Amino acid sequence: MAARLTDRQKKKIVADYLELGSYRATGKKNSVSDGTVKRVVAQSGDFAQKAAQKKEENTADILAYMQSQREAVCRIIELGLAVLPEKIRNARTASEVTTALGTLIDKFAALGAQSAAKGEFKIEIVAPEGMDKAGDLAG
Repeated sequence: MAARLTDRQKKKIVADYLELGSYRATGKKNSVSDGTVKRVVAQSGDFAQKAAQKKEENTADILAYMQSQREAVCRIIELGLAVLPEKIRNARTASEVTTALGTLIDKFAALGAQSAAKGEFKIEIVAPEGMDKAGDLAG
């Protein structure tokens, strides 16, 4: 006969299920079958709903905090951009350069997409004279 799950174990299973969204992955994480996970989630009543609501509230809180720290983050980014050329010049491997550039591009693209969606600004890529936007020589 299988051991009974404690209330704490059941709550963890429900919380893990809400995070993972998979009965099988949750079962594996908690060393129970996916059928057990399904049963526990179904029996959890409003706990699953409350946990999902709390997760949404936490996400909203984090986004609000990030927005409140926007100026500080922009100053940090400016400092990073100021030292980036030197870091790239002193890079020992190509992967250090591509990592630095990839991070910068990913973050800038995400910021640009958010700001563009809010109508705050538009990103325009201007190629250096004599080059097209792909970095090839024009002509």
